[in-house]
Amino acid sequence: MLDLTQGQFVKHVVMHPFEGFEDLRWKKAGSMKIAVAIVFLLFFQQLAYSRMYGFQYYSDYDKLFNIIPYIFKSWGLFIMYVVANWAMCTLFDGEGTMKNIFINTAYSLIPYICGYLIGTVLSHFLIQDEYIFIQAFEIIGLAWTVVLFISGMKAVHQFSFGKTLLLILLTLVAMLAMLFLLILLLTLFQQILIFIFTIYTELSYRLRV
Repeated sequence: MLDLTQGQFVKHVVMHPFEGFEDLRWKKAGSMKIAVAIVFLLFFQQLAYSRMYGFQYYSDYDKLFNIIPYIFKSWGLFIMYVVANWAMCTLFDGEGTMKNIFINTAYSLIPYICGYLIGTVLSHFLIQDEYIFIQAFEIIGLAWTVVLFISGMKAVHQFSFGKTLLLILLTLVAMLAMLFLLILLLTLFQQILIFIFTIYTELSYRLRV
């Protein structure tokens, strides 16, 4: 079994996904610090792709900047997936812990992040007729992330390929349920605040009268 540092394991996992995640699991070489740094990089990639893309491709940026959507699309969805996957794996007797799911999922995102960051940089140098080269980096990065993602989930839970795909599908369904409940909770909370504010306004008016 390979004797690598935590940083070298990241490269090993990306370049050799099928055996890399297995080695990562048995050597317990995953790093939460590296995983958290990757998710921060995901946040930056989402921000850069939306706000720093070449003007010849996107020239209608919003004048008002709101950072909340970028936090949700990076940290929010990532944490939601980790929690949902951990919840689903308990139903299937998966062996993955929440920490291991966090690490494997983060490592899987490296090609996606790199592909879209490279595409963002190239959008400032290539003309629209050469957009195919930008798309190539983005598509390859996304496709390689899918391979890493499935391999990582298969290794962390020690499932078969078919069972891994089923778990991922159920995880996405669980995420939709969590998102629905979150929206419902926020709507209820908003209604409560409006009700309290209405009562406060009415009482203040009557006390002044």
